[in-house]
Order: sequence, then structure tokens, then C-alpha cells
Amino acid sequence: MPQPARFESLVVVPHNDGVAESGVACSIASRRNDQDAVAGIDVSLEYSSMCVVDADGRIIREAKILSEPDALIDWFGAHGVMMERVGLEDDPLSQWLHAGMVKAGISVELIETRHVRAAFKTMPVKTDKKDARGIAQLMRLGWFKPVHCKSLAAQEVRALLTARKLIQGKLHDIEMSIRGIPRGFGLKVGSTTRRTYAGRIRELVAGHPTLEAIATALLKVRDALVHKFAGGNIA
Repeated sequence: MPQPARFESLVVVPHNDGVAESGVACSIASRRNDQDAVAGIDVSLEYSSMCVVDADGRIIREAKILSEPDALIDWFGAHGVMMERVGLEDDPLSQWLHAGMVKAGISVELIETRHVRAAFKTMPVKTDKKDARGIAQLMRLGWFKPVHCKSLAAQEVRALLTARKLIQGKLHDIEMSIRGIPRGFGLKVGSTTRRTYAGRIRELVAGHPTLEAIATALLKVRDALVHKFAGGNIA
């Protein structure tokens, strides 16, 4: 009689979610496959949801851990099993966690967020715990696209450019507001240059106490932004 076919790649999640009361593997089979364990991490600002599954997809261990590299490293160390692979979605906090875990010798992958979201589209109710379970299964099956983790130097350059762009945008917003507020009183700024802008505003609002107070305050903010953008501490 032919033997029934085996479906090694099926995601097996028992009715008790695959976790015994002791928090370890729920079966002898899952304990045998601990050496092939993989993990998924759903990263949040304060606490991250963790899920470890064996080679057959059974859940070995779950927890909610402080989103700090040392806390995650200690949790994996306490588990006592070398993870074949650990996956977490790519975001700014994940880059920091990834760097810390790689330094500690953990085999960790940043995975493409869009691929993860596409895989979870059919999930009826989304929770951090379910996301961590899903990421663990994606890592087990290899259904993920790794993302390059930027070096610390590259992250610093990106942060600098982001800050400069933010200052530039706020500077534009302030200047347009200074032009717009007097317009409601029939006062039109007209054409100016960077050098003549402040003088024109003060001239235009002279004799209007409320507008003078507003213009003075906004021009001080503008001056500070111009200074920083032109080569202050952010250059």
C-alpha cells in the first residue's frame, strides 16, 4: 500500500496555538526540530511581539519584549536555541535593532514591508501577535525579500538631509504665512529678495499693532530657520 504523501511545507498551528503551558515546544516532534527554529519579530515603538516556530511551523515560544537590542538578544539567549533565521520588517527602529542583533551574532534579516503586507492581506483580524507569527512563517518558508541594512554613516547622512529638508519646508511655510496674513487687510507684499524681504514686511505692517506683533514674532522664527539652513549646526 502506498504511503500517504507528506506535506512538509504546511503551516501547522495546533488548537492551543502550538505553545505548551510551560512555554516550550508542545510536542516531541517540535523539540526535535528546534535546531531549525526560525523567529519573527513584529516591531513596535515600546514592545515587540516575538514568535519562534520549528521546521514544521509549530509555535515553540511567544513573548512581548522591550524594543531594545539588548532585551531581544537576552530573550534569544535565554531560549537556548540558535535561530536559523530571524526576520523583522524594515523601518527606522528595525535598522537599529538589526545592527545590534547582527553584532551579537544572531542571523537576522530585514524584510521588505510591502511583501509582508501583501502576504497578510487575507488576515481577518490583525494583531501584533499574529503579525509576529506570520513573519516567522514567512522566514521558515523563505517567502521574503531581504532589505539592505544601511551603515551608521549612511543613516547619519540620511538624517542630516531629512533635517535640512524639514527646515527648508518650514522656512517656506513661514514666509508664505507672513505674506498671507497682511493680505487679509489689503496689504500686499509684492516682489522681494531674500535681503529685502524682512524690511518690506516691517514697512508694510507699520502702524498696525496686531500685525506688527505677529510679523515680529514670525520674522524671528524665519531668521532662525534661515541661519540654520544657511550653515548653522545643520549644514
